[in-house]
Amino acid sequence: MISLNRVTRIFNSRDGDQVTALQDVSLEIGRNEFITLVGPSGCGKSTLLRIVAGLILPTAGRASIGGEEITEPRAETGIVFQAPTLLPWASVLDNVLFPLRMMHRIDSTSTDKAMALIKLVGLTGFEGKSPRELSGGMQQRVAICRALVHDPDILLMDEPFGALDALTREEMTMELLRIWSERPKTVLFVTHSITEAVVLADRVVVMSPRPGRIAEIIDIGLPRPRSFETETTPEFHEASHRIRQLIFGTRHVSSGRAAA
Repeated sequence: MISLNRVTRIFNSRDGDQVTALQDVSLEIGRNEFITLVGPSGCGKSTLLRIVAGLILPTAGRASIGGEEITEPRAETGIVFQAPTLLPWASVLDNVLFPLRMMHRIDSTSTDKAMALIKLVGLTGFEGKSPRELSGGMQQRVAICRALVHDPDILLMDEPFGALDALTREEMTMELLRIWSERPKTVLFVTHSITEAVVLADRVVVMSPRPGRIAEIIDIGLPRPRSFETETTPEFHEASHRIRQLIFGTRHVSSGRAAA
């Protein structure tokens, strides 16, 4: 589905220096696979996501979807950012329908599709509300609906729950798992949370400090559907501990089982 072959991305800084954000990254992602990217700040996670989105091009290497090189944004890729970026003057329903209007795909079934998504994320009754009348978690649910309304085959998520409080973040993690189980997509999810990365993923891609490389890819064999109880299992703690070792080395990581 998604193929990255020795992808490198170099930026030119304002003072003329070259900054290598990604170096020689290769990754294959299968259809409907849930992949999380985790690593220290500045390791190129978001840069990698932007390359897959077609928002920027690699300096070297090749990024492709279904065998076709990614050279620009594609209609069948949905994106959810950390900030919901909803239209403040538009209702929830109109915000969800916005991508279809931009793509000139509005038809007689569009409102029903949008309302079904609004119901899926538990916002029935709020379709006429404006963003300012919603909590942060509710706004992010609307952003997820908006990314899914045109039924993309790929969903890219750049720390979508990073600005939420801890309790809402946990709730949204479980909500995303439920949505993905009901409407499977190929998901590439960037996060700084090790717990989030393990609970969500089929595989966790751990990035090294800049220049960003893949330090290790960890298979998550936890059974689905997953729940809060997943975090109490030995398999969860083993995977979390390994990720911490890769990111921090021996610093801050005890030899025993890591806390979630």
